[in-house]
Amino acid sequence: MDIYNDNERFISILSDYGFKVTFGNETDTTFLKKALQALISSNLSIREIKFFKNEISAITVDSRSGIYDIACVDENGNHFIVEMQLSEYPEFIQRMKFYALHRFNTMVKKGAYKFENLPKIYCIGILAKNIFPLIEDYHNIAVLRNHKNEIIDNQMTFVTLELSKFTKQLFDIQTDLDKLIYTMKNLHTVTDTSQFPTFWDEEWLKKAIHEVDLRAMTAEQKLAYEMAISANALAVKNENKKIEEIRLADKKEAIKKALKYGKLSIEEIADYNNISIDFVLAVQNETSNI
Repeated sequence: MDIYNDNERFISILSDYGFKVTFGNETDTTFLKKALQALISSNLSIREIKFFKNEISAITVDSRSGIYDIACVDENGNHFIVEMQLSEYPEFIQRMKFYALHRFNTMVKKGAYKFENLPKIYCIGILAKNIFPLIEDYHNIAVLRNHKNEIIDNQMTFVTLELSKFTKQLFDIQTDLDKLIYTMKNLHTVTDTSQFPTFWDEEWLKKAIHEVDLRAMTAEQKLAYEMAISANALAVKNENKKIEEIRLADKKEAIKKALKYGKLSIEEIADYNNISIDFVLAVQNETSNI
């Protein structure tokens, strides 16, 4: 999913900057309130949203992926944690559990370890890649249920949105959730307002679109956007370097084991591990010097 385009008119909402100025817009929460309502499939409008920061460890700017996370609470005390994930992350649900349980523990501690009348926690994950390959639905809401599918507890709710599974065409868009997903996936590909679907004139989406319209940005906003792109590029470079270091470390361990068993030749070890003979020899030399 290409979220940066040199010829773009609109910045992708999935980008660092785009997510921050739409979902994370603390000045005007019109878009966020409607988006949250759609994501949790609620018939009740959210009237107020208040952001809170630095209360949940790791709910900050992720320097590795450059994605902004959001933590906020509505007028009824319901807590929302929203996390974006663009790269592959099969264990993403475990991270969501960590965030939700951290917030739960914070609530209990502040309440002098009382468990009654706790506000709800909605942990929402918006993912560019799939994490549930065996589930067809792109939007899933999960609470604690028994073997008969009866609700045991819904104080903590996990919501996942897998964008790559959403394949609806414009003529199929009906719900606010569909409108939200379609906008997130397609806005940055539009170059002219004449291409706008009619629902992009709805107030909540109109405000979000305005925030990522390059032609409507001030010089300071454009500078912030350019800095976000630069920071993201550096973060991706550093992340790829870490991934490569981990990959090579795994290769070294595999080579060491193969050398120890002595059943394969140097050439066979290199071929099996898809690395050079020189790399195998270097590991062999390193091992012999220990």
